[in-house]
Amino acid sequence: MIDYSVVLFRSPNQSIWAARLLKKAGIERRMMPAPRNLTSDCGYCVRIRSIDLERVREVLEKGGVEFLCIEKLA
Repeated sequence: MIDYSVVLFRSPNQSIWAARLLKKAGIERRMMPAPRNLTSDCGYCVRIRSIDLERVREVLEKGGVEFLCIEKLA
């Protein structure tokens, strides 16, 4: 079974920008509605495989994308 996490953002623009950077880096990702139990700031988040967490953090920080946090999905 694959474990997933979500990257949460303050704005939809940041989530779109992040998804593009992750795609360019070859990281599996999927934009989806943000779970309301985790945030109400932005309507979207990016789902990633938990195994890619450190690489995702690197790509986003290097690309200058601000994100709120990365949360593991239950």
